[in-house]
Amino acid sequence: MVLITNYSPKLFYTTCEKRTYQKVIEYFQTAMPVAETELHYSNPFELLIAVILSAQCTDKRVNMITPPLFRDFPTPEALAATTPEVVFEYIRSVSYPNNKAKHLVGMAQMLVRDFQSTVPDTLEELIKLPGVGRKTANVIQSVVFNKAAMAVDTHVFRVSHRIGLVPRTCTTPLATEKQLVKYIPEALIPTAHHWLILHGRYVCTARAPKCESCGLNGICKESLKSFKNKEEAVSK
Repeated sequence: MVLITNYSPKLFYTTCEKRTYQKVIEYFQTAMPVAETELHYSNPFELLIAVILSAQCTDKRVNMITPPLFRDFPTPEALAATTPEVVFEYIRSVSYPNNKAKHLVGMAQMLVRDFQSTVPDTLEELIKLPGVGRKTANVIQSVVFNKAAMAVDTHVFRVSHRIGLVPRTCTTPLATEKQLVKYIPEALIPTAHHWLILHGRYVCTARAPKCESCGLNGICKESLKSFKNKEEAVSK
């Protein structure tokens, strides 16, 4: 009988986590070499508007309403000079249009007043803007400034848990974010954010995920659990 005296559960699970991350990253690098936001924009200011509007709303819906908004309010000065009531008429088909109209005008006014009409590039400054929380700030940092910021939305949260990239103890977006940036190489974080979003949007959907056609079958924690359950059912 051989006694293993240097076994460390923490080290074992850390090694397993690293292997899972490595396999998932290798898959996405092959299957999705180009991954980027599906929001339409032509400058940082437009993206900031689009991301604020996208809260609890689909990118498709946001892309439908932003062209006239961008046309009529092309600069922070133009948006700052109007009223929430006017903006509401442009965005009435998105979720929570009243609040978002107020946020957009307030955001533009703060950009003009405090940031020389320029979208800031730090988390601390971005979250000062009305309508901008940690997730929105991380999107701007990642997409516009290519910083290693992981925005955790509903897709990233769901997919990272299902695949097994984060443990059950990560019950909040912030805890999930910290776990993901701990294991994903810094240079890949901006792209990895889109990998997880797009995978969650089109494959690992909230309802009826397409597990059978998923390229992570056999790596994903949920697929392994499902395979084990099927084996046990057959053996009975």
